[in-house]
Amino acid sequence: MNSRRDSTDGPEDVDAAFAEIVAGLEREGVGRQALSDDVEPDEGDEAEPARPGRPEGQPAVATADDDPDAYPDPDDPDDHYVPPEPPPLPALRPGTIAALVVILLGVVLLLFPGLFGLTGAIGTPLALVVMCSGAGWLILRMRNTPPPDSGWDDGAVL
Repeated sequence: MNSRRDSTDGPEDVDAAFAEIVAGLEREGVGRQALSDDVEPDEGDEAEPARPGRPEGQPAVATADDDPDAYPDPDDPDDHYVPPEPPPLPALRPGTIAALVVILLGVVLLLFPGLFGLTGAIGTPLALVVMCSGAGWLILRMRNTPPPDSGWDDGAVL
């Protein structure tokens, strides 16, 4: 019988193998540059030494201490983000209103076919056709054309 220790699939002690791999990478110097960039300057230093592309005397990274009003105070329950009011919904165009009325007519025809003097066997397929027609009308109106009352500069069209 083969036991796990006799197998050549991998080491028995995964943690020891991982520690050996990490020690080998540290001996080669992997990760030293990343650690040295994360170290903040001493209290006496105003900024890091100048690098190309950064003006001398400017801090390397902006922190929350730079602008205390930039972030809400987690201890104050009244200090939270209040989003602006959303813009009002645009007015529905006549074609949209007509398509919604056709869908509503299909729902009424589906629920109450007797109002139109029809039986359920005829009213149900007819109601489904009417509702699908209204939905198709709405979908066809979703073309990527501006509304007729828009100006020449509508900005980005998404």
